[in-house]
Amino acid sequence: MNIGIIGLGDMGALCARKWAEKGYAVFGCDLPENYERLKTSFEGTSVTVLKDACLVAEKTDFLLFSVETAGIDKVVASVAQSIRSGTIVGGQTSVKHPEIEAFEKYLSKDVHVFTCHSLHGPSFSTAGQKLIVVPHRVDRAAYTAGMEIYKALDSEIIEIQTSAQHDQIMADTQAVTHMGFESMGTAWKNSGFYPWDHGAYSTGIDNVKILTTLRIFSYKAHVYAGLAILNPFARKQVRQYAKSESELFKMMICEQEAEFRSRIDEANKFVFHGERDFITLDSEVMKDFKLTEEGEMHMPNSHLSLLAMVDSWYQLKVNPYENLICQTPPFRLRLGIAEYLFKNEALLEETIRTALYDKSIRADDLEFHSAVREWASIIEYGDMEGYISHFNQVKEFFADRLMDGAMQSTRLIEKLSQ
Repeated sequence: MNIGIIGLGDMGALCARKWAEKGYAVFGCDLPENYERLKTSFEGTSVTVLKDACLVAEKTDFLLFSVETAGIDKVVASVAQSIRSGTIVGGQTSVKHPEIEAFEKYLSKDVHVFTCHSLHGPSFSTAGQKLIVVPHRVDRAAYTAGMEIYKALDSEIIEIQTSAQHDQIMADTQAVTHMGFESMGTAWKNSGFYPWDHGAYSTGIDNVKILTTLRIFSYKAHVYAGLAILNPFARKQVRQYAKSESELFKMMICEQEAEFRSRIDEANKFVFHGERDFITLDSEVMKDFKLTEEGEMHMPNSHLSLLAMVDSWYQLKVNPYENLICQTPPFRLRLGIAEYLFKNEALLEETIRTALYDKSIRADDLEFHSAVREWASIIEYGDMEGYISHFNQVKEFFADRLMDGAMQSTRLIEKLSQ
């Protein structure tokens, strides 16, 4: 079967090269201004770069749309008439609702829809990474053929039956997870300091927070904007995270110890007790990954971002361990450090007392509280341009350390997974 890819950006090009290595004839295209560069880039491979998406569609039996979620409707509409009967069509968007809506709207009924989502960025090889596949509208022959092509990526395949189930899990593992780290980055930017230079961010948990934040801001803003704003399940979870953070913060500043402890205890029992496949992060490994050798003495931290995340899971009655089936590295790390905090009684007690009574951390908590409100409002209003602008402002603040942070976070992920 010939494979076509519309959108030879980072992920599209990654898949194209992998399929070419496996002996497939691959046809692809991108924006007109990228044609000459891509043609040169793929010289010597079995990837043929064409000037037009319709030309790609006419030549292929398996067609993958690797474009921005916000643009999927327009792109599918422009190429639909060129897609041949019996073609297997999929998309690499992180949110399936707009994608499936476009496929149903523009594609004829004799075109099969077997879509996917790689749970990793382009800095990773497809081999060994998780790949979600959703057989939305396929017969037995198309399912077998499509699965063979997906298996050629050498990824760990996770089959999910519906696009709605995919988006619901992604709301937790991606949209809210990213928002939490984005809020941390925004708080540090608004405070005007780098967290690795501050004594309150010098523990293993803080190293994970910092590196994951830098990892997220090293990628493209539109990816995260699409995940948060176009996912129909994300706003409910984002709204709850903001509500949990706000209610906990109010208890902190009012020093309502009994209510605060009760809230944390209930969330702890719901999320971290019972039958769980615990992650159990290595504290020594976490301590090794830091961006500075010199630093101030350790200062206690309220870890408000983690307390709010666990409370949010409890309020929504979401078991995050069930969502590990579709885990991304940031989600696994976030659940891992939350688990580490809540299962370490001494550290959790220090965190609670710091949150309630340590005024030295209160300014940082206020900045985080404000940042959560900002991100929640942008997502609630569906403000795509505002999201991208907000993201890029923080990205610019951390610009000098993003590459280092992304590289170290990759090493951290690999080390902790061993």
